[in-house]
Amino acid sequence: MIDTFPPSWQKQIHSLGFTQLTPVQEQAFSPIQEGQNLLLVSPTGTGKTLAYLLPSLLKLQPKKSQQLLILAPNTELAGQIFDVTKTWAEHLNLTTQLFISGSSQKRQIERLKKGPEILIGTPGRIFELIKLKKIKMMSVDTIILDEFDQLLGDSQEHFVQKITHHVPKTHQLVYVSATQAIEESKLVENTLTLDLSQQKLNTIEHYYLSIEKRQRLDILRKFSNIPNLRGLVFFNSLADLGAAEERLQFSRASVVSLASDINVKFRKTILEKFKNHEISLLFATDLVSRGIDIDALELVINYDVPRQKEDYTHRSGRTGRMGKKGMVITLISHPEDLKKLKKFTRVQEVILKNQELHIK
Repeated sequence: MIDTFPPSWQKQIHSLGFTQLTPVQEQAFSPIQEGQNLLLVSPTGTGKTLAYLLPSLLKLQPKKSQQLLILAPNTELAGQIFDVTKTWAEHLNLTTQLFISGSSQKRQIERLKKGPEILIGTPGRIFELIKLKKIKMMSVDTIILDEFDQLLGDSQEHFVQKITHHVPKTHQLVYVSATQAIEESKLVENTLTLDLSQQKLNTIEHYYLSIEKRQRLDILRKFSNIPNLRGLVFFNSLADLGAAEERLQFSRASVVSLASDINVKFRKTILEKFKNHEISLLFATDLVSRGIDIDALELVINYDVPRQKEDYTHRSGRTGRMGKKGMVITLISHPEDLKKLKKFTRVQEVILKNQELHIK
């Protein structure tokens, strides 16, 4: 299939070292290009973004504004999708614009005047621009709802419903999710389901580290001192995250948090530093886990056992992406925690000794 792509994409594919599409990219291509409504379920890290982007971009006409709308549940994910889309769209002479809360609405309205073919954003900001009649939903042919299960959350669902209510009946809807937690009643009629959720990501190794609760900060400090290791550390509680960051920064450990109240520009700076190995450990909660895409991230650490399996799946999916190796370590302080973790995945116990991990 790659051979049939435009010459400008062939160069891009060659530079990225692609030899073939992933299973989800192959199977989603025809339904999306043919305009079918589609529910696409595939684990994190299997290439879902390109699975919907490649066929969608090939359908667009240059110079015809506002044809494709992509919604994401948070600014991080919207920003990641924007970066990827821009790379592929430019080769087809297509323009992409990003519309997220926390950025100047006035500047975004100015961008719309340039007639971008592709709009990417968070539901709240997109709906504001629809109300102001700056985004004209009657022009939109396709809406892609990325991380659809998250878009159904309490704070977002009414915006999503209002946005999709404004489009012509002939439009296409593509729902994208890493989990099967989708109610069929939320989908439009005649939606084809492509479920690859059983696809196994064998590149990720799952471990646990038994430790007393009071030692958890010390173990994070030790991880932060391992040379050339980047770890994304997930917390269930914002209070625990804040306390851990404060105490570890006080002891000069290389850690920074990506709390949800940080402004967009500063978040981008933090992510860039983390990508460039200038920060060892990045602290986050599940609220921001969906939008973090770090190429070849070595390690995910669960400060606590996640509340549910879907959270564990999404956290784990930040590492071992697109066939690269990854590791997930969960800190365990109680037998009940281990029991719960074993319901999520198969795990082995490890210990950290002299900056190296050893299977117990």
